[in-house]
Amino acid sequence: MSESGDIVLCARAIVKRFESGDSELEILHGIDLDLRAGERLALMGPSGAGKSTLLHILGLLEHPTYGTVDLDGRDAWSLSTQERARLRNRYIGFVFQFYHLLSELDAVENVMLPAMIAQSRGEFRLDRRAHLAKARDLLSNFGLAHRLKHRPAQLSGGERQRVALARALFLDPPLLIADEPTGNLDRDTGELVLDLLFRAQQERNLSLLLVTHDERLAERCSRVLRLEAGSIVGAVSGRG
Repeated sequence: MSESGDIVLCARAIVKRFESGDSELEILHGIDLDLRAGERLALMGPSGAGKSTLLHILGLLEHPTYGTVDLDGRDAWSLSTQERARLRNRYIGFVFQFYHLLSELDAVENVMLPAMIAQSRGEFRLDRRAHLAKARDLLSNFGLAHRLKHRPAQLSGGERQRVALARALFLDPPLLIADEPTGNLDRDTGELVLDLLFRAQQERNLSLLLVTHDERLAERCSRVLRLEAGSIVGAVSGRG
């Protein structure tokens, strides 16, 4: 794994508050976080610590109350909604615990979804042959050559997560965000998915931000941050 030292994600003073009756509930209390090119960073903490909320803010899915998130040299939350959606689609690949595959699409179509979103209908039609070849190649590399035309309901949990990983990698984003990627899988299947995820991260020199409860998984990362009650309370080096 190669870390260049270049910062690909820089978050400063992230605060998140929600209205709770007549008052406000503060979930995140001024989080600072940097992620370097090629780095594996694990985010750990108990349930309710704010991990998923922070991940959604860093992934441009949820607006912070205060603070900045710089991606690709830009303050992402100062961009227009359309510009931010374009940046998120091109710059970040997501892998979630519950897959979030579209039931009406087969495996290949689900993998191509980022390109469907990024391009106009005409552009996608022109590039469709190349997109199909790339999607099939990704799925084949993940052991799913026999599942290309299967829809999510016809796939096992591990197969769905491999489709989701291929989708996350499809546009070659520099940043991969994974939220409990094995939380819905048995141990053996989870290990298979993790091996594929880490292999892809290393081969592509991606920056990986990983939320997990699993100490063994965190140890495979180069750095571990611990979040408790909305604050970073510790950072240690991993073995990855």
